[in-house]
Amino acid sequence: MTEKLLLIGGGGHCKSCIDVIQAEGRFEIAGIVENRGYQVSGIGYQVLGYEVIGTDDDLPELIKEYKNALITVGQIQHPDIRIKLFNLIKGLGGKFPVIISPNAYVSRNAIIGEGTIVMHHAVVNTEAVVGMNCILNTGALIEHEATVGDHSHISTYAILNGQCKVGSRTFVGSRTVLSNNTDVADDTLISAGSVVLRSLDQPGTYIGNPLRKIR
Repeated sequence: MTEKLLLIGGGGHCKSCIDVIQAEGRFEIAGIVENRGYQVSGIGYQVLGYEVIGTDDDLPELIKEYKNALITVGQIQHPDIRIKLFNLIKGLGGKFPVIISPNAYVSRNAIIGEGTIVMHHAVVNTEAVVGMNCILNTGALIEHEATVGDHSHISTYAILNGQCKVGSRTFVGSRTVLSNNTDVADDTLISAGSVVLRSLDQPGTYIGNPLRKIR
């Protein structure tokens, strides 16, 4: 019997996650949970055919019924909402499976933390380590021995070259390239199209210029 999976958050990122979950075929989607501000009249609203079945307030009861969950709230500027929901559900006894698109490649020698989604055409190469509750978005490349900290988002077609270390709660924008052996501190936000050629050691760094080379 196929296990059921709750999706936490019903926006655009949720739609992309649904596509990956359907392709993987390992879980049946039980429904979607929205935030507390969601109008009660919206219960029953559908996202790609899956109903919104409750709000955050309903999670204690929903987790009793459906143990498995995936945080499907997106992440750009900061992961605070994703972290809060992850910790809440863990505290309720929920479980976070790893979701991997059948169109992605994950080395048998790589480690992927709980609650992380590896989306279509992403590559996680040998001895790479990715933390929990991360998003490896479409086409992202995590090269050999690179590491990604918890609650981070490696966006579409970003490249982390060999032995890079990306800290927790970090966002790496689309088509950004990190040179080999580059370290990126926790809580860093790197905008799309950046080329990072040196380590970013200061936590909370914001790299906001597209196509900027960080030397």
